[in-house]
Amino acid sequence: MTLILTAHGSADPRSAQTARAIVDCIRCLRPTLDARIAFCEQSSPNLRDELAALRRRQAVVVPLLLADAYHARVDIPEMIAASGADVRQAGVLGEDDRLIHVLRQRLEHAGVSRLDPSVGVIVTAVGSSRPAANVRTATVARELTLTTRWTATTAFATGPHPSPAEAADELRRRGATRLVIAPWFLAHGRITDRVADFAAAQRIPMSAPLGAHRQVAETVLDRFDAALAVHAAA
Repeated sequence: MTLILTAHGSADPRSAQTARAIVDCIRCLRPTLDARIAFCEQSSPNLRDELAALRRRQAVVVPLLLADAYHARVDIPEMIAASGADVRQAGVLGEDDRLIHVLRQRLEHAGVSRLDPSVGVIVTAVGSSRPAANVRTATVARELTLTTRWTATTAFATGPHPSPAEAADELRRRGATRLVIAPWFLAHGRITDRVADFAAAQRIPMSAPLGAHRQVAETVLDRFDAALAVHAAA
């Protein structure tokens, strides 16, 4: 069985580097698993090529995506269907508790204490044309504050409201005096750079993306195992 971790792909090499590092972590956690990386566009190898190379091997495509939006619902299924390969698609990583733990940890690494009630966290995601995906992302801010004294809200770097600036205003109205941006992204890229530019201009600290953390790799493996379990039960 093969696991194909599939990211969107980006012109920014940092995105592909992070995806490859996550695959390396998966291989360390499960050495007997054939784990590969593929991209929908821009980066290589392309998912279409990886699917064609499978021949008769069975595989599970795990989207390296936080939101259940266009790429998970349209792009990847179309590529799988066109390949004719014996491939199943797993669920996106989503708002997994392990990922929220990593996000909280990134904030602590940036010097934010869990016990500081003055902290207002702007959880900033990419944004989707699907309102349901944005509603799911908004739960991250609520879950993030568990076991802390922080206030938090969600902002979107592209697309829908609220923008980071609007989210900052909301948190100040709610009494936060120390703002910090937590990027709900897996890797650095052009969009996170724009968020960082806003943060620098507003003198708001910003933590690192989730990155190639062990718990990110564990979440990928959980989605892989779940897809296999559904197939076995069918």
